[in-house]
Amino acid sequence: MFAEWAPYRLDFRFLARTSRDSMRVKDTYFIRLIDNENNRVGLGECALFKGLSKEDSPQYESELISSCRNPVFENMNSSIRFGFESALYDMGDLEDNDFTRGEAGIPINGLIWMGDKYTMLQRIDEKLKGGFHVLKLKIGGIDFDQELELLGYIRRRFFADELQLRLDANGSFKADDALNRLETLSKYHIHSIEQPIKPMQWEAMSRICRESPIPIALDEELIGVHSQCEVSEMLSTLSPQYIILKPSLCGGLSGADRWIDEAEKRGIGWWATSALESNIGLEAIARWLVRRCGTANLELPQGLGTGQLYHNNTPSPLELRGDRLYFNPDKTHKIPELEWQR
Repeated sequence: MFAEWAPYRLDFRFLARTSRDSMRVKDTYFIRLIDNENNRVGLGECALFKGLSKEDSPQYESELISSCRNPVFENMNSSIRFGFESALYDMGDLEDNDFTRGEAGIPINGLIWMGDKYTMLQRIDEKLKGGFHVLKLKIGGIDFDQELELLGYIRRRFFADELQLRLDANGSFKADDALNRLETLSKYHIHSIEQPIKPMQWEAMSRICRESPIPIALDEELIGVHSQCEVSEMLSTLSPQYIILKPSLCGGLSGADRWIDEAEKRGIGWWATSALESNIGLEAIARWLVRRCGTANLELPQGLGTGQLYHNNTPSPLELRGDRLYFNPDKTHKIPELEWQR
């Protein structure tokens, strides 16, 4: 068996804005495991998230080459480990369950990217017409009063028992003003808010998790925290209501399993979401979720609705139908011609 890799650039259909930056493209890496003896091939994605991953450095490709030549999982960073784990799963037989048979889908939230007020209103209307019952809005990129107007627009049309609202602040609030903003936002019956302040402010975040009128979901806070001891310490210290799992950023699929195990010991809820992977990585996360929980036990909608973000995403068995992600067993992945390297 040997491994090889190839870079790939994903092109957004629009200018993707967060409170941190704006993106036109997303660079990623595909990995291919080839077992000539058993005539098997596995495809995975090392989904480096530039500007956010702790491992974003000029040495990344050198680390990828080293991992392909000598794959020791314990020495791999998050995204490379995710790539190898997803490729190994892909190399095996397709698991038989109601998801892979195309009989059941994974509930997902509708993601509303930042833009000006009118662009966001248009995107909100598109998701509502598409049948979504949970919307996730990225906030912190436009005037706060305009964001409140958007939330008011939604709540005038739909009560909380009709439509669930999640917010993602991407760390845009200041620690000394976060609780005031959360109090204002709570009037719109918000399900949860991700990462209200920047990570690594444990004293402030612990207080926010205790006192916020809106349940707190930690996201960026998980990046770079991998060992059992570190995971346990963070969850015990901060005690969030939820954690958001991006396997590419939090230790691969096995690292995400560790986070879930520790969270469930403490009664902390969770859901998984994409780190803007292509359909290769997105399918790996979806199949991992169903293997772990089964579709019937995925009570919270997941953040896996990112497959339509790109002009040149890889065709795959994944299909978005309303507010659920399905797997069509009659379809296969189609990868463009790539220059594979070892």
